[in-house]
Amino acid sequence: MIGATPVYANEMALYSVNTGSFVYHMTGNHGQYKEKFNNQFFSVERKLSADSKYSALVGTMKNSFADRCLSLGARRDWYAGANGWTFKGVYAYTGEFFFKAFRDCGDSGTYRTAKKLTGVGFSPYIYHGLQYNFTDYFGVETGIIVPAIFVMSVQWSFR
Repeated sequence: MIGATPVYANEMALYSVNTGSFVYHMTGNHGQYKEKFNNQFFSVERKLSADSKYSALVGTMKNSFADRCLSLGARRDWYAGANGWTFKGVYAYTGEFFFKAFRDCGDSGTYRTAKKLTGVGFSPYIYHGLQYNFTDYFGVETGIIVPAIFVMSVQWSFR
């Protein structure tokens, strides 16, 4: 039984939770988009291995039109400095899923355009940001979702 504890601890070190994101549309929001802390973003991320530059993530959020969406994506750490700074990219499908909570995600904007073309409402999210880890367990990041959405968020790790 004692031998199982380090394996569990090592596995937990691969996980992190992302919460509390702040979103600001840098192009012409005249009240039509939900922003600031109204997106209710939450995701769980798992590194592929302890020394991997890659992670998989699954999460949920409200899009700019206040519709609940599912996010499935991959993260790549492009540069990780020894002083706590990481430049990263997240590449995700954000859209409808077969659960009832996510069925309205394709009702507006680019999500609706994709739904008309493919039958599934979604938007590809391409995010690049800079993260600073204050401790092994807590980091803050800021970046841009292409083309012009400013994001700040918090990451909690189980290292």
